Order: sequence, then structure tokens, then C-alpha cells
Amino acid sequence: MLRFCNLGSGSAGNATLVEGRDGTSTSRLLIDCGLGVRVLEKRLTTAGLDYGDIDAIFITHEHSDHIGSAHQVALRHRIPVWMSEGTYAAIGAPDFDGLLRVTHDTQTVALGGFEFRPFTVPHDAREPLQLRCSDGARHLGVATDLGHATGHVMAQLAGCHALMLESNHCPELLALSRYPEFLKRRVGGRFGHLANAAAAEIARGLRHDGLQCVVAAHLSERNNRPDLARASLAEGLGWQAEQIVVADPRLGTAWLAV
Repeated sequence: MLRFCNLGSGSAGNATLVEGRDGTSTSRLLIDCGLGVRVLEKRLTTAGLDYGDIDAIFITHEHSDHIGSAHQVALRHRIPVWMSEGTYAAIGAPDFDGLLRVTHDTQTVALGGFEFRPFTVPHDAREPLQLRCSDGARHLGVATDLGHATGHVMAQLAGCHALMLESNHCPELLALSRYPEFLKRRVGGRFGHLANAAAAEIARGLRHDGLQCVVAAHLSERNNRPDLARASLAEGLGWQAEQIVVADPRLGTAWLAV
């Protein structure tokens, strides 16, 4: 059994729990730790868990809304942390007191009741990785920070039963925003973040009969709206808008089955 729960998605901080059950054994992975220690603790409580329930942390890349309190949480609660060598170098190579685990593109890592497989994405970070998680029967794809989808990205996400996919911005809202021009170019560039239409095109390419759950994630609070992201993904998939789940920047989502 595989399920997931987003604890917050956006520039204020990102964190997602993935849980796999194998008989009587349960394993949990925290993807990104971009929230403060106290905020994360509260959101774990809301999800019915605490720090002691986390078996490992995976950091997708070094940006502050993803790395956040990872070092502090890992050391305080003795939780192993996985990341790429590039991400580790980009955060200054801190001492994780033996808890650091370095991974790379397409390396499969077993974690109790499920496994996860990182894959590279085009984003303006040192060596960014996103994830595919599976219990052998069900597959979850997570891709929340990328400027476009390469063939490699599409191949790594193919056949997933659930997707958490970035729908960062509406180009029209971004163009009208108060962001400086360099930041607009960064966000909308090929190594920035996915626009709603780009996310919809990716979802269309990944659609299959077994795809049951799609979560719109990493929405910009200034340059997007939940209704726009939901409508765009629904159109791409040929679904009803209410079938699309939107991850709230501060509340995340409820537990979702894969």
C-alpha cells in the first residue's frame, strides 16, 4: 500500500510525506524539508505523525524552500538524509554526522515497504533530482521544480498511478506581476518553473487508464490561482476540474492513496 500527504507546497516551504506499508511494516519518506522545525512539527501532527515516524529525508535540491530545516531535523532526530552530490556541495557540505546518503539519477533506493528512484530534471540548481516512488504495484511520480519536461523526465514518470506535478504560474499573471524582469525570465525560463499550460501538456503525455490522482503543486501565490491550475490540468487530462487536487501552500493536502 502506498499513500502520500503534502504538508505545504510553494515558496513558503515544501514538504511531502510518502508512506509505504508491507504487511505489518510501515516506512515513511519526507521529500524536502523546507519548513521551519516548529511549523513542520505542527503539520506532522495534523497528518497524525511526529518526527519519530520519519525513516528518511530526501532533498530534491538546495533552494531554501526545499532544504529549509533538513540539517537541524536530521541531527536532532537521527534521520538519514538523501541528496545528490551536487546538492550537498551547493549547501556548503555541512557535517551530517554520518547521516548523509548521496544518490544520483536512476539509482533505486529501498526503504522498507517501498522504494524510490531519483531522476534529473532541468532546473536552476546544482544537481536537482525529483522522485518516483513505488511499492511494486503502485507508482507515485513527484516533479515539482523544473522548467520543462525532457524525454528523460517523461520516461521516469510514465505509467504512474498518481502524480504530484508543478503548476507554478500563469504566464499572463507573471507578466503583470511586480517581479523584476530578471526574475520573470528566470521563473518562466527553461530552467525555472512550469506554467499551467506546460504542466497540462505533461499530464496529457502521461495520461493512461491507471492514472487516478493528480495534484497541482508549487503554485505561486502571486502569479497563479488554484482555479487556473485546476482548470488547465483538467483540460489536459480530459477530467473534471474537481478531480484535480491542489496542494495548498500552507495546508498541503489530506492523505491521498496511490
